[in-house]
Amino acid sequence: MGGLAAAGTLAACGVPVESEKPAVLGSSAAPSAAQASGEVTLWMRDDDLLKVFRTVVPAFNAEYPNVKVNLKGVDIATKLPPALVSGVGLPDGSFWEDDQIGQHADRLYDLTALMSKYRADTVQFKLDVLTHNGRLVGVPWDTDPGLLYYNDEIVKSAGVDPASLTDYDALLGAARAIKAKNPKAKPIPLEQDNTLGMMWYTMFLNQQQGHGLVDPSGNLTLEGEPSRRALTWIKTVVDEGLGARQKFASTAQITMLDEGIISLVPWAQWFIFIPQSGLKKTTGQWRMTNLPAWSTGGSRSGLMGGSSFVIPAKAKSPELAWLFYEFAVYRPEGYRTVFSKNSVYPTGLNTVVPSVRSALDPAKPLVDKLPQLGGVDNWAISTKAALEIPPGYTAPTWYGQAAKYLGANIQRLMDGKMSVDEVIAKSTADIKKNLIDRN
Repeated sequence: MGGLAAAGTLAACGVPVESEKPAVLGSSAAPSAAQASGEVTLWMRDDDLLKVFRTVVPAFNAEYPNVKVNLKGVDIATKLPPALVSGVGLPDGSFWEDDQIGQHADRLYDLTALMSKYRADTVQFKLDVLTHNGRLVGVPWDTDPGLLYYNDEIVKSAGVDPASLTDYDALLGAARAIKAKNPKAKPIPLEQDNTLGMMWYTMFLNQQQGHGLVDPSGNLTLEGEPSRRALTWIKTVVDEGLGARQKFASTAQITMLDEGIISLVPWAQWFIFIPQSGLKKTTGQWRMTNLPAWSTGGSRSGLMGGSSFVIPAKAKSPELAWLFYEFAVYRPEGYRTVFSKNSVYPTGLNTVVPSVRSALDPAKPLVDKLPQLGGVDNWAISTKAALEIPPGYTAPTWYGQAAKYLGANIQRLMDGKMSVDEVIAKSTADIKKNLIDRN
């Protein structure tokens, strides 16, 4: 079972030939446990997640004993795109950030048929973001909902009830109260990295309108009211001196968190690792809850990040890659091995949650409650947020390139060098000229 011939072979220049059919991995490609045999090479980022997925291999081999799994840690952003274009040195499957997948969707297997039995058990926005030109080209993995992290002691000492932080106006009010008590406070972090700053803004868009930089028809949304509302809120934070300009998880930001300068953090779930392992003075003071809403009855969840698994159209053993991803993502013995406490994560993998609905049971936590967060039920909060991420999100093929325009302009807004109108007008013009019109 070493490999299937990719139907969408790339031309010498790396562009699919128009007369060829897109590569499809159909249900007949999935061999039974008895039939599956061969070797499969899968790329992961070279980090703790690689170590975690290696712990899945023994359980996988208990069912598929004749498949040798090679999990290799690589710099995916650097190595995978050129390998997809050239067709040389490809893995059989790879981890990849969702917002990077679209630009190479034609060079990936269409997994629509194989994924059909799992669609109802997958959070909808992951299916939306992985669908390009009607083809589902990835196996959804993690869900990265936005959450609100706050220093409980500082918030309460400023006379603010944490339960009142249910909308973004209330969050501004809390920041003002905290600064009134401590003039050195800059309660809300303002990210200095172009890409992360843009992701933060995109989370605000997704929370309000379901989609992000583009609507489901591919139209830019920067000029819409949700965009203006989010940028105006950020500018208010800047103008009133309520924001701390530091990079995420930098030594400077961690110091500000520990010194009580930063105390209100609307951010992706993966912020959790900072109070869990990065803070010393204030670690037990932190709590997490759902994001504030932008309007009464509005969504209190939004998307900030996410990744999946893809199978190159010219992979040698795509059917074996599918078997491993199916096992690791959708089988309880697979996702429990990944997310539950293990030698890599003693309290479980809690920086993200699964994309599998049946795994998101608040009554059956895969991770422990954390004393660093005061023992709040972080699993119940994060799974609720994951299930409430609005559907309809799509990442345009040029998303990864937009940071040099929109991301840079948001930085100028945060530095007080651009107005909201200027950010919208210049970013719209830059993206249309340099990204949309060139594609």
